[in-house]
Amino acid sequence: MQKDYKNILLINWGGIGDEILFMPVIKSLKTKFKEAKITLALEPRSGSISQLCPYIDELIKVDIKEGKFKKYFNTLKFILNVRKRNFDLVISSGKSPLVAIMLFLTGIKTKIGYVSKTSNLLDFKVELKENQYAAKMYHDLISPVCEVEYKNPEICCDKNYNLPEGLFEGEFIALHPGVSKMSISKNIFKCPKLNFWENLIKELLEKGEKVVLFGTKDDKDLIEKIIENKEISNHKNFVNYFNKTKSLLDMANFFAKAKAAICVDSAPMHVAVGVKVKTFAIFGPTNEEKLLPKDENFIVIKNNVPCRPCLWHKRGYNCEGSECLDIDYKEIISKI
Repeated sequence: MQKDYKNILLINWGGIGDEILFMPVIKSLKTKFKEAKITLALEPRSGSISQLCPYIDELIKVDIKEGKFKKYFNTLKFILNVRKRNFDLVISSGKSPLVAIMLFLTGIKTKIGYVSKTSNLLDFKVELKENQYAAKMYHDLISPVCEVEYKNPEICCDKNYNLPEGLFEGEFIALHPGVSKMSISKNIFKCPKLNFWENLIKELLEKGEKVVLFGTKDDKDLIEKIIENKEISNHKNFVNYFNKTKSLLDMANFFAKAKAAICVDSAPMHVAVGVKVKTFAIFGPTNEEKLLPKDENFIVIKNNVPCRPCLWHKRGYNCEGSECLDIDYKEIISKI
């Protein structure tokens, strides 16, 4: 077996949250193979991961969800491109049998993926242990070539980052209430209703907390409804920072200075975890055991209805009632 890899290709399709969860793989490989060039193939929507992870040398963006047939064309184009690049190791996440076929077609000498019906095409197949934190699940993939100890995702922030005027480190709560529109378009809802956020923010403000509201264009509808409430928008301790972060790294730097962060299961939650700020993570139908590391700094807020969690292993979208999102905002108040 080759001991020293010089040109490594990693493949991880998914949103920015998935890429943050994949960061321990990248860091461990760079620790083991210090001189290696590491290329990450990912979806275009997740390209900003390079801002958060200094161990990535190059990105290859592949739109695997474009149209009915274009995604296959894009995948074929990707395979042909990779065959010319002299990679000596490829590692891919994903449990579909198509993953091993794709890796086989790249012609790369050493191929690693999860066990599947086609994994005999791989040089190393790794058992998929889904019932654990996803970052650890991904990290299992490198076990055949790398024995670096697993560590949770870590985002390198700018210690000299300047907060906006009037905000001071450790004296405000960063609150991001939204999720991507892509999730909503698939009938995947992870976010409590408007009154949850209104009541939470009002009570935090009444208790003397300074609250900074974050969001991007995907969150516009919810944010606009929140700030329509004059008890919130006119309060001296409320700061509307909607759509003002310049980049994902800007958000990470901001979160790192907060007293605490409040998020739903979303990319901002993974950012908060990556900067190690105290995080109150709101979970509905998804499984917190797989998406949040066990750490007293990361606190799960949920409604313990017996049918949750259900998303992904039982169903591909929310049930009609979504009772799991009927969460009492006072649970956060009591713990914060």
